[in-house]
Amino acid sequence: MIETAEQKIVDEVIAARRSIRAFLSKPVEREDIQKILEIAARAPSGTNTQPWKVYVLTGGIKQQLSDEILQAHNNPNNTYKEEYNYYPVQWLSPYLERRRKVGWDLYSLLGLGRENKAGMHAQHGRNYTFFDAPVGLIFTIDRVMQQGSWLDYGMYLQNVMLAAKARGLDTCPQAAFTQYHQIIQKTLNLPDQEMVVCGMSLGYADPSKIENSLVTERDLSMIKFL
Repeated sequence: MIETAEQKIVDEVIAARRSIRAFLSKPVEREDIQKILEIAARAPSGTNTQPWKVYVLTGGIKQQLSDEILQAHNNPNNTYKEEYNYYPVQWLSPYLERRRKVGWDLYSLLGLGRENKAGMHAQHGRNYTFFDAPVGLIFTIDRVMQQGSWLDYGMYLQNVMLAAKARGLDTCPQAAFTQYHQIIQKTLNLPDQEMVVCGMSLGYADPSKIENSLVTERDLSMIKFL
């Protein structure tokens, strides 16, 4: 099969997308953010319900949210819990091994050994600064929506990340924010009927940071031709 120019561009953008964990302070133009989110909204959704809602955070409000979550994250008596289970309650193979591998691959790059609990805690806390990205995104969904709408939401999130990558921007989708949905709701004045789905960092990757050299593996054995 002859590869067309369009196929090559799409394939390259998908393959180039990675979760970036260190960003430059270089600002992102509001027009670019607006266009990314407009294009992403072309994602399919059952009966065109479009269940996604996004809050774009920059400047003071982003800093305020980061400060408040970090205060809770660093509190030894932290009791904040996720509102929904992103991960399985019981881990099984091969998912547990994959999770452990990506974690230790990242910590190894950063020089964090298993005994360095404080260092790992601090690195996890960088989620809540949006890894220093100039733009933070918080995604919510109406509580009445069911599992199908969450599938739709995943396609929307992927569109956001690909539209950003096509414009020379990078992202990191972050389920870590779900633990602090109560803080997010209060700080952003979210309506009671909205549930936090995840956060996302958006900006320009810092090429000097070792953590951005991490490339995760993909297992293609799940492909079955029948």
